[in-house]
Amino acid sequence: MRLLHTMLRVGNLEKSLAFYTEVLGMRVLRQKDYPDGRFTLAFVGYGEESETAVIELTHNWDTPAYDLGTGFGHIAIEVDNAYAACDAVRAKGGKVTREAGPMKHGTTVIAFVEDPDGYKIEFIQKQSGDDTY
Repeated sequence: MRLLHTMLRVGNLEKSLAFYTEVLGMRVLRQKDYPDGRFTLAFVGYGEESETAVIELTHNWDTPAYDLGTGFGHIAIEVDNAYAACDAVRAKGGKVTREAGPMKHGTTVIAFVEDPDGYKIEFIQKQSGDDTY
């Protein structure tokens, strides 16, 4: 068994695709419209679906926005430098919601950014050894 993808419902597919590709540097791996169901699925990620987990963006054509609820936490992405990653997101018009710095009660450097629908993405700065979290 392996993890395939995480699905997020998005209100504006174009804005979401721009964020995940232009701001976070992912690629659109595949995209398909389902006219009879009035929805589109777009899969984005850093590698091929056969090799790594990806994100499925589901756009229901008649739903412009969603309530995020309290159950979903965040998506985590490993970055070489969380400070630089935040600067890059900000430079591309993205929203940084927690600046890079050590996590509370720990030493791992983390940051949080937000996609156009309000989903949180955590940057975890790459570390050497077993000192993550």
